[in-house]
Amino acid sequence: MASDRRSRTITDGVQRAPNRAMLRAVGFGDGDFEKPIVGVANAYSTITPCNLGLDGLAHRAEAALRTAGVMPQMFGTITVSDGISMGTEGMKYSLVSREVIADSIETACNAQSMDGLLVVGGCDKNMPGAMIAIARMNIPAVFVYGGTIKPGRHAGRDLTVVSVFEAVGEFSAGRIDAAELLEVERRACPGAGSCGGMFTANTMSSAFEAMGMSLPYSSTMAAEDAEKADSAARSAETLVAALRRDLRPRQLLTRNAFENAIAVTMAIGGSTNAVLHLLAIARAAGVPLTLDDFEAIRARVPVLCDLKPSGHFVTVDLHRAGGIPQVMKILLAHGALHGDALSITGQTLSDVLRDVPDRPRADQEVIRPWDRPLYAQGHLIILRGNLAAEGGVAKVTGAKLLQMTGPARVFDCEEDCLDAILAGRIKRGDVVVIRYEGP
Repeated sequence: MASDRRSRTITDGVQRAPNRAMLRAVGFGDGDFEKPIVGVANAYSTITPCNLGLDGLAHRAEAALRTAGVMPQMFGTITVSDGISMGTEGMKYSLVSREVIADSIETACNAQSMDGLLVVGGCDKNMPGAMIAIARMNIPAVFVYGGTIKPGRHAGRDLTVVSVFEAVGEFSAGRIDAAELLEVERRACPGAGSCGGMFTANTMSSAFEAMGMSLPYSSTMAAEDAEKADSAARSAETLVAALRRDLRPRQLLTRNAFENAIAVTMAIGGSTNAVLHLLAIARAAGVPLTLDDFEAIRARVPVLCDLKPSGHFVTVDLHRAGGIPQVMKILLAHGALHGDALSITGQTLSDVLRDVPDRPRADQEVIRPWDRPLYAQGHLIILRGNLAAEGGVAKVTGAKLLQMTGPARVFDCEEDCLDAILAGRIKRGDVVVIRYEGP
């Protein structure tokens, strides 16, 4: 069960006595020094609801690791909230934070020569940041998603954080009054968990499950439900089994795994940020992946899930309808998924999905069957042109027109654009261009 790095960390030699003395102070006993050390990277914070529930999951996983016969060592990493930073100068820190998170996890694990890693994350950047670190280090690892937020409710409809963005626009257009805007704001985010529609966090959790780096069904669980904590404990037990087999991330993060993640992203109507993050994770894993690969997969994978922000349902609805395993089984049955790709469980995806039906249940409309998709092809289109010579991404779910002609309204920063929109200077038919903001 020992990895090659543990033998460098704690030996019976006299030179390791100071190491043992330090470890005794954090709870190691005489019988613990021969056990593998597993890092628990805990992205808990009260900065954002996405990470509010992570501490409980991290401690549940920590206890399960200890029971399974390894020595957990917990450490923290930063996170910021895109939802809170959006529209401010703070947003310029968002993508950079992904690299800070990756570096911090790699630093802690390599400096302390940890044998394995369990990451608990639940926000736009700590999720891909964690996977970049996992790919770079290539020690046995599992990702535990913090879970989705439950929908808010108002006036008989489900709300997500995007409902508030839309309400701001409706208020600015005079369609609702200030009292209605306030009610939407009050009710949109009722508790812990990542944004409830198929936004970046739920997209990346689904991609990680498709890549075999998270347990089946774990990517769509609600943060506040008991099954989420149970899943964290099972993830810890699964990681210990992977340590025994020396099953490492780069055995899972293959070219086929990335193609599976892209296919699932298309099928669920996932976020454009999946393109940005999957390219970065692939680079860290040493897997060739380009924008053209997204376009090729888009052409053969339909959108099967009717999810917000452009659809009707939220992620907890997807979970009740069968979750990502149901989506993956439909893709597998139609040749759009590599069933021989491995999962952290040690099984192939075909084995994981063996008992999942080829068609979704008839009593739900969240997941469509292959022959009745929401859209015949994937929704993330790769664009080429003079505005983005190296390529750009457009999400076309809900778009009525795929070609547009109109006067360009050009801004050099997001704040100026927002001011113009709220002041009514942007008219129907205008094409808004914001320069110099980066990815």
